[in-house]
Amino acid sequence: MRQLIVTAFVSLDGVMEAPGGEPGYRNSGWTFTDIEFDPAAYEIKGREQQEAGALLFGRTSYEVFAPVWPTMEEFAHMNTLPRYVVSTSLDSDDERWPATILRSVDEVAALKQADGGPILVQGSATLGAALADADLVDRYHLLVFPVLLGAGRRLFSQADKDTTHLRVVEHEVYGNGICKQVLDVVNPS
Repeated sequence: MRQLIVTAFVSLDGVMEAPGGEPGYRNSGWTFTDIEFDPAAYEIKGREQQEAGALLFGRTSYEVFAPVWPTMEEFAHMNTLPRYVVSTSLDSDDERWPATILRSVDEVAALKQADGGPILVQGSATLGAALADADLVDRYHLLVFPVLLGAGRRLFSQADKDTTHLRVVEHEVYGNGICKQVLDVVNPS
């Protein structure tokens, strides 16, 4: 079974919306404001790129990334990976960055059963929460920024569900206050 990894930039209060400057959010680009750049904090992003076997997005994140990522040299390897987008409303993929459209979380569960490397979920707040609520997430790669944003899409849903235990498998705090947390979901036996 393939591992499903949700990776996100997240504020201390759990907001993950528009970290890179995507339009429509009052704190858009919050990862760039008043936080000194430390390349060591982003080492995990390069590692993800090398270890991923496929990329998975929700519709909104896919539509933001599709016109940009194919032109970015730092994502050259990711641009070669199979891409999937979960959407009930998308009629076709973006020809600049082709992807297979999945219509449900059940189709993601089937994708996990196939052979291949880890499936990496980038951004995609709504999808990430739905996957967690369906117990499909195996690991989280989080870069937690020392900011409180107050409002915005959060990493985890507000669904009333049983406790999910996580095991910290890697962590580091950088001089700029960013905290890397790699957490495995501990499934009850």
